[in-house]
Amino acid sequence: MSISDLFESGFKKRNEDHFAAIVRVAMSDGVINDAEREFLDRLAIRLDITEHDYKAILKNYKSHPINAPHSYDKRLERLYDLARMVWADHIEGEHQVSLLEKLCIGLGFNPENVKYIADKALSLVYYEVDLNEFTEKMKKMNQ
Repeated sequence: MSISDLFESGFKKRNEDHFAAIVRVAMSDGVINDAEREFLDRLAIRLDITEHDYKAILKNYKSHPINAPHSYDKRLERLYDLARMVWADHIEGEHQVSLLEKLCIGLGFNPENVKYIADKALSLVYYEVDLNEFTEKMKKMNQ
């Protein structure tokens, strides 16, 4: 096996684990609603999850480890990407905020603060800030 094969298989596994963690969050209330399903469909495409793997992950999502980023900066990077995806997917109103709040919990943010974190993240992506500005403003939101 070549180094590139190892890299690709590791990247694929990380994407599958990340996708499974998001499925786990979506299933936290026992149901994947239509807005969440549409989001998962688009996310699977972006993460290069095959249809076969998609179905297998939905069926057995708990078998994948939850690998929330340990560093705060990495969590903010993932939050930035997820907030942009939620916004780009035109998930409206309460569904948009609810989905992002669930994703924040899955990323390892404090459940008591996820409403504020999700609101701020959606506000920043609405104004199309870049990752650096997003990270800076998220870190300073309590000051």
